Amino acid sequence: MSGAGDTSALAPTGDEEPLVPREAAKSTVWSFFGFRASDIDQKDVICKECHRVVSAPKGNTTNLFNHLKTHHKQKYDECMKAKANAGPPNPRQCPAPTQTTITATLYPSTSQRHAEITDAITFYLAKDMCPISTVSNKGFKSMVKILDKKYVIPSRNYFSKVALPALYEKCREEIEREITTVEYFATTTDLWSSRTMEPYMSLTIHYIDDDFTMKSRCLQTSFFPQDHTGEAIAQGLREALASWSLREEKQVCITTDNGSNVIKAASVNKWMRLQCFGHRLHLAIENAMKDPRIDRAVGICKKLVSSFSYSWRRKKELARAQKELKLPEHGLKTECPTRWGSRQAMIERVLEQHKAISQVLSSDRKSRHLLPSWQDTEILEAIYKSLHPLTEFTDALSSEKYVSVSFVKPVLHLFTSSILKVNDDDPELTNTIKTKILTYLEEKYKDPETQDLLNLASALDPRFKLRYTSEDRVAPIQARLMSEMAASLSMGPSDGGTADRAEDDAPSTSKKKKTLGSFFKITERARPTHPPQQALATELQSYLQCADLDSEENPLDWWREHQRVYPRLSKLAKKYLGIPATSAPSERVFSTGGNIVTCLRSSLKPESVDRLVFLAKNL
Repeated sequence: MSGAGDTSALAPTGDEEPLVPREAAKSTVWSFFGFRASDIDQKDVICKECHRVVSAPKGNTTNLFNHLKTHHKQKYDECMKAKANAGPPNPRQCPAPTQTTITATLYPSTSQRHAEITDAITFYLAKDMCPISTVSNKGFKSMVKILDKKYVIPSRNYFSKVALPALYEKCREEIEREITTVEYFATTTDLWSSRTMEPYMSLTIHYIDDDFTMKSRCLQTSFFPQDHTGEAIAQGLREALASWSLREEKQVCITTDNGSNVIKAASVNKWMRLQCFGHRLHLAIENAMKDPRIDRAVGICKKLVSSFSYSWRRKKELARAQKELKLPEHGLKTECPTRWGSRQAMIERVLEQHKAISQVLSSDRKSRHLLPSWQDTEILEAIYKSLHPLTEFTDALSSEKYVSVSFVKPVLHLFTSSILKVNDDDPELTNTIKTKILTYLEEKYKDPETQDLLNLASALDPRFKLRYTSEDRVAPIQARLMSEMAASLSMGPSDGGTADRAEDDAPSTSKKKKTLGSFFKITERARPTHPPQQALATELQSYLQCADLDSEENPLDWWREHQRVYPRLSKLAKKYLGIPATSAPSERVFSTGGNIVTCLRSSLKPESVDRLVFLAKNL
């Protein structure tokens, strides 16, 4: 009787053939088994002791060991002893490959590559306003490790106390070198309180460089704990300019909002001040909105928007109604009292979605009272018709990248002649709003100094020149231009003349053969000269009589090409066209500050806030 698990069978009887060993046998157990010589494929494994056939599929030796253990205990013991003496079998019968372990050598902290990566991380933290703790986050460290395994990130203290201050000093030195050569500049300023109610004062500088490119820089967001009186602000602004070695006489104008303390500060310092066009237009609109009918309609509009803002169910129903009515799938907008144009945007969206809003609210008995009546809808339409054309002007005049101050006078003229002109076909309320806005703007911009500044800026813009200057002011503006051109003449000759003389006076290193044209070359002494006043008048009249530039073109490109033709006027263009029409640059500085002093970074020290805002705006 066979033992458990024995899969052997008795081989056929007859003359016994000699058994041959297994080819390429590896296990010691094969020395007790063999194959008939006629079995070329060596399929039937035969025990040498009992001549039984033992199943060994694919050369598996398990059944062979079991057969010996069950039927030939002595042979099994010999097999196991031979196996133990032979040691563990090597399955591949070949020497193990030698594995070379490559150990990455870390970058020394003084190496160029380590410095490059550290500088790149520092730039990322400053420019993208990321918390310094980012370098300690597991995800960031894992990413850096994958990008370069040889780099070890420095600690957050290194970035906060060494890397970022060093980047600040480097950036500050570059800007100092840049602005020391500026001939004229303008500034903007504003005051702001952070999330932790710490007061700050911003200062931005704007100028046109020698290549007629508009430049803007944020100089500071300094901690200002003093009382916000006009005198204190005036002193703070003077100290800010002095810290950058900027001379006050080079400042053409400062653009501010309409805060009384800032106005007084400009007056104390005897600086030319331009009121922010965006703030002034915003106040003009607010003044025109003082009407009980408007207050009621706008109040209903606010409640209506709030009912959708705080209800997810109504938002879903509104989206469904928009699809059914084939209306734009827009959300409702909320008015922000300090944001220019937000009221008009709220009213515009409510009128656009009026049908969808009515469909949603009319199905809910508790919310039907929120629907505007037809009288309220008419008032909202009148407001929209009055304010809609004004929304784009504020954004267009708030840019820091192109000339804006020369647009103020043409825009005011456009308001008077068309956009805010009373139309008999318009509703009575629309005409009332237009009249109030226009009257307010005319009252605030009638100051003679402001008028002259705006007229000069428009006159030096080749798109407008004296087109929008009133007839009684044309002669005084021309006289003012002549006077300032004469003042620039007394400061020294133009750059072109200096360069020409430098070339003429340069010693010749080799004697060159004279050309025929050299006999007719007029030397500087022999060149005919004109009286200074006549030359200045000729330059001014030539400029005023040349063809106007297209209103879509950039005036700075035009001046870059014509500065040799009009050398004195081009200097005045650099002086006046760099003035910003709004104080939006300072507002943007505080928006950047709000992105830095978040609820998670509310403990930042004022000097750190100033440094981080400076880097985020100037890098």
